[in-house]
Formats: sequence, C-alpha cells, structure tokens
Amino acid sequence: MRSFADLDRLIAQVPGPVVTALGTVDVGRGSEALYRDQLPGLLRQLADRARVASITASSAIEGVVVPDNARADRILAGKVTQLRTRSEQELAGYRDAQDYLFQGSWRPLNSGLLLHLHKMLFAHTAAPGGRFKTEDNLVVDRSSSGEVTVGFRPVRASDTPFYVSELIDRYLREMSAQRHHPVLLVGLFALDLLVIHPFEDGNGRVTRALTNALLMDAGYTVSRYVSLEQLIAETADTYYQALLDSTHGWHEDRADPWPWLSYFVNVLATAYRTFAQRAASDRSDGSKQDRVREYVLNHAPAVFRMADVRTALPGVSDPTIRVVLDRLRREGIIHPEGLGRSAAWRRSSR
Repeated sequence: MRSFADLDRLIAQVPGPVVTALGTVDVGRGSEALYRDQLPGLLRQLADRARVASITASSAIEGVVVPDNARADRILAGKVTQLRTRSEQELAGYRDAQDYLFQGSWRPLNSGLLLHLHKMLFAHTAAPGGRFKTEDNLVVDRSSSGEVTVGFRPVRASDTPFYVSELIDRYLREMSAQRHHPVLLVGLFALDLLVIHPFEDGNGRVTRALTNALLMDAGYTVSRYVSLEQLIAETADTYYQALLDSTHGWHEDRADPWPWLSYFVNVLATAYRTFAQRAASDRSDGSKQDRVREYVLNHAPAVFRMADVRTALPGVSDPTIRVVLDRLRREGIIHPEGLGRSAAWRRSSR
C-alpha cells in the first residue's frame, strides 16, 4: 500500500538505466506475437522447460530442494502419489499454485486469490495454509556465523487483511488509470506484498508466482518461456539486497523504490534478451545437428547430460541430439557414463 500512496511523486522521474531496460522489455513484448506465429514448436519446448525451472528455482530460493532430480521431475509431472519429505510436499504445492495461475483462470485479483494460492502451496503438508498470519513476524538475516539481524519489520498481523486489500485496490486503480508503466506497477505490487509479509511462511513463493501472472495479465508473457525465478535464483544476493534497500523507511512513506524496481526491470529485460537469443538460434541457417556437434565439442562441460544440451539448444529435438551423440560416440569423441536417467557423456582426451 505504501508504494501506491503518492505514486506520482514516487516514480514520476524514472532513472535513465531503468528507461533503457523498459525499452528492451517493450521491444521484446512486441516480438512475442511474431514468435508465436513462426515458432510454435520452439515455444512449446521453452514453456515446458521454463515451467520446471520456475518451480524448482523459486522453491530452492527458500531452501526447498529435492536432491534426486529424476524424482523431482516425476513430482512436477504429477507422477508421484506418495510424497516422502516436506520438501517434496512443498515442491508439489508450488507446482499446483503455478499451474493454476498459468492456466489463466485465476482472475479477479483479490485477497481470496492470495489465500487460495497459499492454501495450494501447503496443501500437501500438515502445515495450515490459506490464512493470513496470526502473529507479528520479522524478516531476519542469518550470517554464516549464526548471527541474526532484523532485515525489516512487516506490518502487524492484526493489520494484514486491511493492508492486503488496500494494496490490491490501489494497484488495480493505477493499472486502470494507465498513467504509469505497467511493469513498474507490477514491481511495486511485489515489493509491497513482500513488505506486508501476509503469511507465516511462503511469502516469497506466493509473490513470485503471482508476479508472473500479473505480468502476463499486462501483456508481458516472457515468463512462460524463460524462468524469471531461475534468473532471480542466479542473482539471489542482489535480489535480497535490492529488496532490503527499498524497504528502509517504508512504514514512514519515505522508502526509495528504485533499487528494487531497477533490479526487477533488469531481470525482465534479461529474460526478453534470452528469449530473443533462443528464438534466433532456432531460426539460424546452420544444421541443427551441426549446432549440437558444435556445442558438444566446444561449449559443453567435459562431462555433460542430455539436459545440458536441451538447455543450450532449446529448438533442437531429443531425437536429433541422440543422433549426434551416437555419431560422436562411434567416432570415439565421447563415451557414455552410467545408464538411465543418471547417464552422462564424457569427452575423450585427445
């Protein structure tokens, strides 16, 4: 709510680097329809991989990790009925929440939606989900030595329903007014929701999942094809520092939103650049088999898996990758290690 209290004063003057990044975002948005028409197969592959990356990365940011990659893949595919650990349960919950949002039937944005997402997040656990916090909470930082410092103080539990409702109302009003860039408004919504910290647990995951949905609702759908959560996980220290820098003075209406907004817009711009690079790679004149060979010989780790090739070359099908790997094996350039899902390939020393 605080960030929307005097929006004209707060974000009327957009810093130059943010203007540049927003330009990249808007150009990328304008290209999405072209890619949907010309590269539907590539987009389906990118969407499948981004879904997995988003669920696992957003969960990992909060320490929710399933070490067995093959089992994690089965959980995300809905093929595991007995979830063994709390991490597996929460991974399945985030899967359900994100899939619900990506199906596009989540509107309208209201407090009930946030409670529903939180309930889905913890539906497979014994923890209570679907309710706002009942006790005041703190966001703390723990150093490697175990020292605990207070990062910021969220709003009081008793005030949470009001603050959430007021934030949503003001956000929707500003989006309808169309006086400010929608990406900045989505970023401010995420910032305020994280500062309100409406739940005892799961605040980051609910906010990140909802951010994707709000961006798509505003016409910025790149998160379907490039995982914003993965980009955040790869820059986690910067992510937390930007949030912290923009919370100072929030309760007194004197916080500076630009550290967070600059980070947020740059993550989105990076996603659009990545999307364009992958689309351009798929449309290149070179043979897809040549591209696989080039990657294996010159760019892949000394020991690599099929998944590494898929990630590097999203427009290339698994059968094409296997043809090239088999040919390189017969040439003695690579040799297999292991079997099944754990199988890997190692380049031979020459």
